[in-house]
Amino acid sequence: MRIPTALRERGIDRGLAWTIPMTTRFRGITERDGVLLHGPAGWSEFSPFWDYGTEESAQWLRAALADATEPRPTAVREAVAVNATIPVVPAVLAHRIATVGGARTAKIKVADPGSSLAEDAERLEAVRDALGPDARLRVDANAAWTFEQALQALPVLDRAAGGLEYAEQPCAGIADLAALRRALDVPIAADESVRRAEDPLRVARAEAADVLVMKVQPLGGVQRCLDLAEQAGLPVVVSSALESGVGLSAGLALAAALPELPYACGLATATLLTGDLVGDPLRADGGTLPVARPEPAPDLLERHAAPSELATDWQQRLEACAAVL
Repeated sequence: MRIPTALRERGIDRGLAWTIPMTTRFRGITERDGVLLHGPAGWSEFSPFWDYGTEESAQWLRAALADATEPRPTAVREAVAVNATIPVVPAVLAHRIATVGGARTAKIKVADPGSSLAEDAERLEAVRDALGPDARLRVDANAAWTFEQALQALPVLDRAAGGLEYAEQPCAGIADLAALRRALDVPIAADESVRRAEDPLRVARAEAADVLVMKVQPLGGVQRCLDLAEQAGLPVVVSSALESGVGLSAGLALAAALPELPYACGLATATLLTGDLVGDPLRADGGTLPVARPEPAPDLLERHAAPSELATDWQQRLEACAAVL
């Protein structure tokens, strides 16, 4: 891959486009793809989803550039507690997925167009049955509900879960999130209202969330996330953007550096991909992930190299984003 001059001048010397099929449809996609960049600090990942435009994707490139050229912050913990992530799947499969990796917290996807509220509740009941009464369950609606729909759905799901730890981004609007916090006892976490916002701190100032979900790439890097967390003054859950092991390790670096980490993090997503780019994938054991920076393996880079047409698309995207840095 040809490295744009703006990136080469800052130390990026290599780039590789990759693609890996997913184990099940997740976030509406069936494969994950992106670019690995290499610089003086090591390998980093640039993998904005295809529905992100150039300006928004440039934040992901800023994160990758920082991770490849600057040292990661000092870690204050050696392992990070993680949650199981349950896609929109039948309850019997959700029951099985919930136990993989030994997590005591599970995030269950809900509000998918192909799933009814009754099916969402059944999925939560199955996960509760799999993990037991002491486990923590949270739901993620990806901003799919209106305020009225969330007001109806969350009490149903709260009962099905035996008590929700929180509901992640039930609605798109910050005003609706704030109103839900006032109307319901279910704590609210903000994801899209942080990572896709021009002002990531607006949701905290509006008292529209109890928890902030932070993803390293969309927010511009590990250090920027640390700065935002300090300014927001709210608990943070670090989550992945369905990255390879290279990108996941940047999320781990953020989780490891936060002064306080009261919630399990959404970084145990390597199992959602059928393969990885690192020889030692970051897979949870006993509900935790070790803080590590695994190196991509040459044979895996070759195996998962993007076909020429996709590699060309990523080349063009990289150049477009580099031009607006």
